[in-house]
Amino acid sequence: MASDSIRNIALVGHQGNGKTSLAEAMLFRAGVVTRPGRVENGNTVLDTQPEEHDRTQSLTLGLASFEWADCRINLLDAPGYADFIGDAMTALHVADVAVFVVDGVSGLQVNDELLWQAAAERSIPRIVFINKMDKERASFDQTLAGLRDHFGAGVEPLDLPVGEASEFTGVADLLSEHVILYDTGSATTSDELPADIADREHEQHEHLVEDVVEIEDDLLARYLDGDAISVPELEHALRRGFAGGSLWPVLCGSATEAIAIDRLLDFLCHIAPAPSEVPGVEVRDGSRARSVVCDPSGDPLAFVFKTQTDEYVGQVALMKVLSGTLHADDVLVDQRSGTKERLHNLLRVLGSKHTPIDTAVAGDIVGAIKLTDVTTGDTLAPIGSSLMVAPVEHKRPVYGIAVAADSAGDEDKLSTALAELVGDDPTLEVVRDSETHQTVLRGAGDVHVQVALTRLQRRYGITVRTEPVKIAYRETLLAPVETEGRHKKQSGGHGQFGVATVRFEPLPRDGGYEFVDATRGGVIPKSLIPAVGKGVAESMERGGSHGFPLVDLRATVLDGKHHSVDSDDFSFRMAGALALRAAIDKVGTLILEPVDHVEVTVPSSLQGDVMADLGRRRGQIEGTEPAGDGEVTVLASVPTSEVVDYPVALRSMTHGRGRLALSFERYQERPDPR
Repeated sequence: MASDSIRNIALVGHQGNGKTSLAEAMLFRAGVVTRPGRVENGNTVLDTQPEEHDRTQSLTLGLASFEWADCRINLLDAPGYADFIGDAMTALHVADVAVFVVDGVSGLQVNDELLWQAAAERSIPRIVFINKMDKERASFDQTLAGLRDHFGAGVEPLDLPVGEASEFTGVADLLSEHVILYDTGSATTSDELPADIADREHEQHEHLVEDVVEIEDDLLARYLDGDAISVPELEHALRRGFAGGSLWPVLCGSATEAIAIDRLLDFLCHIAPAPSEVPGVEVRDGSRARSVVCDPSGDPLAFVFKTQTDEYVGQVALMKVLSGTLHADDVLVDQRSGTKERLHNLLRVLGSKHTPIDTAVAGDIVGAIKLTDVTTGDTLAPIGSSLMVAPVEHKRPVYGIAVAADSAGDEDKLSTALAELVGDDPTLEVVRDSETHQTVLRGAGDVHVQVALTRLQRRYGITVRTEPVKIAYRETLLAPVETEGRHKKQSGGHGQFGVATVRFEPLPRDGGYEFVDATRGGVIPKSLIPAVGKGVAESMERGGSHGFPLVDLRATVLDGKHHSVDSDDFSFRMAGALALRAAIDKVGTLILEPVDHVEVTVPSSLQGDVMADLGRRRGQIEGTEPAGDGEVTVLASVPTSEVVDYPVALRSMTHGRGRLALSFERYQERPDPR
């Protein structure tokens, strides 16, 4: 199939708006399935993971490729829960059109707004599908008003619902002024409008025509001269305005009853732009940037936007062909690793079902298996090419939990399994903390991490223990002090002897460790003096009086004694360590706690609540910055111990509207807990 017949569509929106149900209805109308599955029954095409069945919600990005009329539609079903918004961002990065599925009962919700903003930043054409028009309390008018309040006058309805709630039976097409009814389950089209909406439909039709003709100057001139504008001419102008981002069409229907789904599919095929009609992809060509356009005759170039582990075939790499034509058994180079990858199997993907194909043209989305070393975000290019696509940038995960294998035999397996989980989901992060000796799994929130742990046990058979993340406290000396470290051991034959007098001084924060030799007269042989410094450093790592590593310290060796036979490197390492222990006992230490730089973006109305909460967490407010769209970003420094649970608390406090970024900033003295 040619590139201009492909449509890459992302279904996005808030959790529970019915995206997966809409995908199921599309597959049903297209004849791919004989009856639509239901999310609550766990039998949909795109919710393939047991964790999705258990939670009755989408948790990962799903792909369904199918044909409608003369088009191939590659449908990307993105999860709507906030913890998994990373996959929604990936869908927006790959798709050429975004369909925002909005709940006709609840109206516009927080993740609808956040994802709309993300789509706008990428200039992706957007359609709104108001779903659940068959439900009680569904309101097309109220939902449309909310869309216009938030997104502006470019929101343009193309439909009017026929009937309400259980009486919802179809839609009136505002362009053609036809009505499409589904009383019998399949669509019947008529130009006879129901009497109760006829007047309103004519009025809305005129408003729509006035807005659409403004897109093209010649149509506007003819319209003002009184000429009748044909439906094909209006559709042409609508297509131009939609692709250009000046107009956002609104359709409505019911996914569970498959009402007006075929109309949405027709719109996607006839109005939405093909990959060849959107701007090229920005890539790096060595040290310079350039654009790659969708051209089936160009050099082959593919972007791996997602890898998934299938229990039967192993890893499946989902990729978008950006240029050229891929053939089975082609050899491309992974630009990240330099590995040559043979495309043994190209696949057409429909949820968990894979159909082998021979070729894939530019603009298409396909799968591949049996690749050697490919991960999410990789670029596959011809041998000798330096082209590389920038991977999708995800925010650093902010919620963590420490994990350990329940049995010693699973420790090595756990490390490998965690690496594979992160390979499939780069919004996860695994960190081995050298100070606390914990392996920390981080995600966007508590649900994200819990799902990953469930998947870990199911997929790899590994049971893990979890515990809270330990805080990497440190210590430093309270005051300068001079001490002597004396190590003497004699047990017959060659003994051990080393004496070192050392002055210890605390350094400013982040001063590190300094070792200075100030001895005179060879009291300690030059070859053995570094051993004193090494002994101090080893003792610092073992910790101070509270058991935390010592930092920000200068050790100056002033004097010492040695024995020509019994002194050696080990003896003076012990002398240095003993000198530090004596210093700790003499002057004591203070505890240093890590502090994070915190950025919280919320609606302005919640600014006061956030600032007060950060204050209760011992935070120091550094200022605020406008974030656009009525939002503000609060900047603060907050002790790390106070923000361990903050991602969950912020979501509760802001009803999901708060966005959080954390980064380590500094160490500071911890107040006496007494």
